[in-house]
Amino acid sequence: MQTITKKELIDRIAEKSSHKRVVVKRIIQSFLDEIVDELGNGNRLEFRDFGVFESKLRAARSAQNPKTLERVSVPSKRTVKFKVGRLMKLRLAQSTESKAR
Repeated sequence: MQTITKKELIDRIAEKSSHKRVVVKRIIQSFLDEIVDELGNGNRLEFRDFGVFESKLRAARSAQNPKTLERVSVPSKRTVKFKVGRLMKLRLAQSTESKAR
């Protein structure tokens, strides 16, 4: 598995679209900032066929420190869930099939 950075994605999109890298970077960063803002406001973001981002509240719970075996309380916190959309599911299934051959 390879890690692709935001910079690499920006470079690819700039090359494919023939827009300046600076413009593409500004657009992508604005897009990501909007996603973070909306999730921070508790909103759900749905991108048809791609997937859905949702902000969820994880309940407070009790856990155990593995070194000391001491019980600790873990407070509730907000987290983000992502549910894969139809087209991404299909693409991932195709990718898995081609690697299995």
